[in-house]
Order: sequence, then C-alpha cells, then structure tokens
Amino acid sequence: MSALPRLIATLLFLIPGLLQAATPVRVGVTEVPPFVMQTDDGQWQGISMDLWSSISDELGLEYEVVALPFQQLLAQVESGQIDVAVGALTMTAERETRFDFSHPFYQTGLSIGVPNAPDQSVLTSLKSLLSWQFFSVVAALAGVLLLVGVILWLFERKHNPEQFGGSTAEGVGSGFWWAAVTMTTVGYGDKAPVSLLGRLVGLIWMFAGLIMVASFTAAITSALTVSNLQHQIQGPQDLPGNTVATIANTASEAYLSEQRIQYLSYPDLTTAMQSVVDGETDAIVYDRALMQYRNLQLPGQRLSILPGVFDNQLYGLALPQGSELRGPVSEQVLAVTESGDWSRIVSRYLGRDE
Repeated sequence: MSALPRLIATLLFLIPGLLQAATPVRVGVTEVPPFVMQTDDGQWQGISMDLWSSISDELGLEYEVVALPFQQLLAQVESGQIDVAVGALTMTAERETRFDFSHPFYQTGLSIGVPNAPDQSVLTSLKSLLSWQFFSVVAALAGVLLLVGVILWLFERKHNPEQFGGSTAEGVGSGFWWAAVTMTTVGYGDKAPVSLLGRLVGLIWMFAGLIMVASFTAAITSALTVSNLQHQIQGPQDLPGNTVATIANTASEAYLSEQRIQYLSYPDLTTAMQSVVDGETDAIVYDRALMQYRNLQLPGQRLSILPGVFDNQLYGLALPQGSELRGPVSEQVLAVTESGDWSRIVSRYLGRDE
C-alpha cells in the first residue's frame, strides 16, 4: 500500500508539467502590414511573423495565433491571457510597467513622404508653363487688350483714319496692336491717339498696363516655379508652414501636435499617402517601415520617402510580466536578427531602403 501514495504524488507532480507542455503558446496578433499580414488562405506572414516562426522552431514551441484588435491585444498580454504579442509594438516606458518586452528586433522612426519631384529640365518647365491656368491668364489678358483696342478704335476711327481707319477688322487690329505695345512699354510710336478721348484712354491704359504687366509676369513665374516649391521639404525642419498628412491617434500625430505643425488626420495610411499624391497635402509623416511597404502598394504614382528617420522607436515582442518565455525568446531574437537571413526577411517585405 505504501507504493500507491508515492505513485499518486509522482503523478500529481508530473501532470501540471505534462499539461503545460501540451498547451500551445497563445500568440496574439493585430494585422499591421508588413509586420503581420494574413494571406487569402488564412496563413500569417510578415516581418514579425517570420521572426516568430524562426523563434518557435528553435525553441520547439507549439503555438496558436489569436487575432485581436490592438487595444485588446495589449490588455490580454497584461492580464496573461496571451503568452506573447507579435506585431509592430513600440517599446515605451509606460508599456514596460504593464508587461515585459523581449530584446528589440527592429529599429524604426518617423519619416517624411513627399510627391515625386519631376526632372527639372527645359521640357518640364515648358510643361508647367503650358497649363490650363497659364492659358486662362493669357486668354484673359488678350480679352482686355481687345476691349481697350476696340474702345480706342471707336474714338479714333474718325479723327485718325490714317492709323485706325480701314475696315472694322483693320481698325480693331490697329487698336489691339497699340494696346499691346503700350502695355509692354515697347512703344514703337507707329500709332498714337490724337483725339481728346483717345488720349484719355491712352493715359489710363499706360498706368493700367503697368499693373497688367506685373500680374502677367507673376502668373508666368508662378507657373514655372510652383512645382519646384512643392518639393522644398527636405527634413522635419521644413514641415512648418506646410499641411502634413498623418494617421489619427498615432505617434506621428502626437509628434506633429507637439511641434505645432499643421496637419490633417486620415483614417488609414493609404488614404493619407494618396492625399499627398493628389495634392491635398504637402507631405506625410509616419512610421518609415510601414510607409515604405504601403508605398509599394500605391496604385499609379508613388511617393518619394526622404532618407533618414527622427523620433526613433524600437519594436519588441510583448510578454506578460514574469513570463518564463522572456529569456529564451529574447535569446532567439538576438540570434535571428544577427543572422544573414534577417536582412533578407526585411528586404522581402520592404524592398530596398531608399
């Protein structure tokens, strides 16, 4: 009989360990391309998921993926309902008080996306010049010249038939020519009003012509330089004075708010980036890795992601406080990220870093 109690005690000791070994690790995820993505057949992939796959293989862990909204993901890690959270989790002091992080596996930060700058060639300048806005200004100017020419012809056709006589077309044409050379201050002197009303029109038009020339010059200058001015953002110091797109309730929005930079919040990254392409905003500020990936998915024209990052951030895997997995998982994070396969994993999803 004495052997039976010992057997029972042994089983009571072993059963918890056996049950624990048979229970798969609950891996919480929130879809955030390119770190966590679900394929059409239900498989999970991405930078973080490929990292976790390598870690679980090395540690011999069975696991099940639990898809959760982001806020629930953090809450369930904190309560221990999730054994490890895999995604694009920024390591912060506030979060460290709620749960433990593994060693960081990815360093990122905010970057700026701007419209692709066109090649500054003669052809590009001509293309900017030959725009609808430019032709509208030219048409309006031609209309004003014609109006002044007609008025002068009406006053001069009887008093000055040598210069403004002939048919209606010839007389109006002479008036148009006189209005043009007077406005531009060329003043060939081949035509001049002689009547009192004609000279009064000439005097008024001389002063009005100065304003017209200045306005026309400004229109040409604007047409030639507006595209260049849109691409003067070279870094964070150039953001003030521009309208910047970002995503609501993110670190990028917090940064823009702290820096008092004018911004517009959009519900998702694709919409925000498209607003820059469409000219609704001048630039976008967001996480560099996420923006690089989404830039590859944009239909049609892509953005130019400026080099360099600011407001640096680190990504890590999140585990409940005191988790026994933290040590082994952190060791494997270092092993994977130090291997040559890691750069290939990142390049597979982000492409070449610009």
